[in-house]
Amino acid sequence: MWLMWLLVIILLTALEVVTINLVSIWFIISAIVSLFLSFAVDSFYIQFGVFVGLGIILMLLTRPYLVKKLSKKKVRTNFDRIIGKKGLVTEKIEKLKVGEVKVDGKCWSAISKDVIDVGTIVIIEDIDGVKLIVRKGEE
Repeated sequence: MWLMWLLVIILLTALEVVTINLVSIWFIISAIVSLFLSFAVDSFYIQFGVFVGLGIILMLLTRPYLVKKLSKKKVRTNFDRIIGKKGLVTEKIEKLKVGEVKVDGKCWSAISKDVIDVGTIVIIEDIDGVKLIVRKGEE
């Protein structure tokens, strides 16, 4: 029986390497436990029960923690705080031409889907590289 558990471990490890999404890591661990258990217990049903039960328990207890720890966090920068704020157009923004918007006392390059004239109040929707993406705001 130990040979079957060794094969299961190899197959699940290959699956984990291919998916890299923490899909089968818990069942690899439970298969290792079942492999060692196969030397002490001859019953396949007990070995399989330990394999399935331990795999599910490990997954339920550790997956949320590991996903949280291993997920890439978005690095927030100081300029993210201007998203949602109002700005003043200081250089006309045209559909295919970058204009300029003043926000928090600083001038930024800005683009928009619409033509926006100088002196218009805009809302900053997003930042693309070093350009603000803006839309007309309430005056």
